[in-house]
Amino acid sequence: MNITVVEHPLVQHKLTLMRRKGTSTSHFRQLVNEIAMLLGYEVLADLELTIREIETPLESMEAPVLAGKKLCFVSILRAGNGLLDGFLALMPSARVGHVGLYREPDTLAAVEYYYKVPPDIGERLAVVVDPMLGTANSAIAALNRLKQGGARKIKFACLLAAPEGVDAFNKAHPDVPVYTAAVDRELNHHGYILPGLGDAGDRIYGTG
Repeated sequence: MNITVVEHPLVQHKLTLMRRKGTSTSHFRQLVNEIAMLLGYEVLADLELTIREIETPLESMEAPVLAGKKLCFVSILRAGNGLLDGFLALMPSARVGHVGLYREPDTLAAVEYYYKVPPDIGERLAVVVDPMLGTANSAIAALNRLKQGGARKIKFACLLAAPEGVDAFNKAHPDVPVYTAAVDRELNHHGYILPGLGDAGDRIYGTG
């Protein structure tokens, strides 16, 4: 499977704090931001570098810098926005796109209501962010839309995944690597990840 579980101790510790029922909205939001930065460090580990001459206070040198700035973070609304700040803290120059999807309650199918990405998305690495990969319906729909729009290089980052979602995602988009903090046990009949951390969007925005 094309999946990386980020097992860094800080990621796992912060994820445990997020799972706790008693964690406040403000603390949960802070933890999402912090863990997003740590996930972003792994997601962006293979960015290309080039060499540029610079002046240090003592002498000139050939030093590595990022080769171009062709990067776009794509949030699956609404919960994906909770991860954006952490990723943007690493790459403030990145463009940002949004895919608005809601889950049809009876079928759990993803229904699109909004789509806006940079017009040159085909020339950029698109890093799609959403806290949960449960049924994977939303993630698959978002990637279908991005590929229809010309995206050629895509990665997906989430806090938690379910085995069912990972399987479905890999079948639909085997070319897209997934980065997550944990793969949990299973989905319940409502499509929620168990043991999970509840509804990420509700916990980020205090609407639960």
